[in-house]
Amino acid sequence: MSDAIKSLSVRLNPVADKPVAAPTREEAEAAVRTLLRWAGDDPTREGLQDTPKRVAKAFRELYSGYDQDPAEILDKVFNEVEGYDDIVLVRDIPFHSHCEHHMVPFFGVAHVAYYPTKGVVGLSKLARLVDAYARRLQTQETMTAQIASAMVKALEPRGVAVMIEAEHMCMSMRGIQKAGALTLTTQFTGVFKEDPAEQVRFLTLVRNGRG
Repeated sequence: MSDAIKSLSVRLNPVADKPVAAPTREEAEAAVRTLLRWAGDDPTREGLQDTPKRVAKAFRELYSGYDQDPAEILDKVFNEVEGYDDIVLVRDIPFHSHCEHHMVPFFGVAHVAYYPTKGVVGLSKLARLVDAYARRLQTQETMTAQIASAMVKALEPRGVAVMIEAEHMCMSMRGIQKAGALTLTTQFTGVFKEDPAEQVRFLTLVRNGRG
């Protein structure tokens, strides 16, 4: 098994959702001051005096996904759906995340679909699930797989399809500096993986009406 596959396997394991011991707020703010000096600025100047405090507060919001349990997000299933068992798709869910390699933002939209078996979840829950994984240090590939894996475990559907389209600032702002380039990742399980026609149906529904 390659190191990349082993790493992804760990990230998909529920253990990876458990919180780690966090430093104090004071330690976090001190780290920001160090980085400001590393960047070449003076953290004691007027404009930067409150920056460490602001950054620590922003981190709480930007990385709030570590405090969310995907299983709890999907724990309520509605069974009274008049026997509905066809595809459920939530398209164009906006998200923003941060690349774990450079801690630079990437952002875009996620499309999530599944074939229910034991009921359906509230549509907003799928958007919350995307956010729970997006608001962590991520790679787009891992995030795509995590969303699908969480849905399989919680809902036991006949199949799950996830597609993410995103622009990465680590490509736009630094390195090759190609603004506007989009990265697309997909993950299929169950009937979506077994039947290419189901993949075509999913992609057609995603693209329908976009012109």
